[in-house]
Amino acid sequence: MTIEPLHLLLAATALPVAAIALLVERLFGYPNGPQSWIGHPVEWIGALIGALDHSLNKGENRKLRGLMALILVLAITLVLTVPLTLYLRGFESGWIGEALLASTLLSQKSLEDHVRAVGDGLDKSLKAGREAVSRIVGRDPRALNESGVTKGALESLAENMSDGVLAPLFWLLIAGLPGMALYKAINTADSMIGYRSDQYREFGWAAARTDDLMNLVPARITGWLIALAATLSSGVSGGGALRAMARDARKHLSPNAGWPEAALAGALGIRLGGPRSYQGRMAELAWMGDGREKLTKEDIGNGLKLYNTGLNTVTALVILACIRAWMA
Repeated sequence: MTIEPLHLLLAATALPVAAIALLVERLFGYPNGPQSWIGHPVEWIGALIGALDHSLNKGENRKLRGLMALILVLAITLVLTVPLTLYLRGFESGWIGEALLASTLLSQKSLEDHVRAVGDGLDKSLKAGREAVSRIVGRDPRALNESGVTKGALESLAENMSDGVLAPLFWLLIAGLPGMALYKAINTADSMIGYRSDQYREFGWAAARTDDLMNLVPARITGWLIALAATLSSGVSGGGALRAMARDARKHLSPNAGWPEAALAGALGIRLGGPRSYQGRMAELAWMGDGREKLTKEDIGNGLKLYNTGLNTVTALVILACIRAWMA
């Protein structure tokens, strides 16, 4: 058994690892057995972040304490993933094990399932749609009509297409399983402590800013991918996606979320964003897109068609790149 140098380890088989990870997670998701026995890797990361939040988010120097917490989470992630990846890559077919582990850090199937559940809920009743969308958005679902529920589902689809699929894939291709795991640790930290509330404004500052940096390229790739998927599809507009991104993406409070949201809004000819209620407080957010403001559950189906076309395109490109590299 031989172990390759680390820089070769991270780059040599990135494409086949990514291809297998994409296909496995797209088809099977994260199995229920491991979920019930040992939980999910993101849950493990979340438990560590929660413990650090409880022990360090107090007293003075909270910005420094938050930075220390983030560094500790990333150090533990590297300590666990680098030796494991090196061990696997010491075997001729070890990259398959790396791919299977990487598949657990993608969320193609679970994202589609959660968004589709919102549309299925709306088919039954507004109450069922509200319950389904409450599992994927942070806003108050009680105040949402059908259009508001649909909007929440589509915004979650756009943002998580980047955060849950394209960004982990990007960092897998750049830095292997350790890079992908680092990204998921940062993104999980941002989702737990990266708020502008009094409790987390300072403690979560490092997590939020690092997440912004890590998503800078993937979010824009996601927006362009949505535009490409719209160009390849009927009844939607690739040009509309590009125009909406150029006009609206930078208006979003997040430096990254506006790109996929604006692209999806422009492609579907709708408006996303705008005012919404969080815990009884109204937030005035910028609009993404200039189309219909009143949405229906059919828009969820159209959004999922674009999502699947985009994923099919990415998977095909990765597989073609694998074939080209193998034939070279």
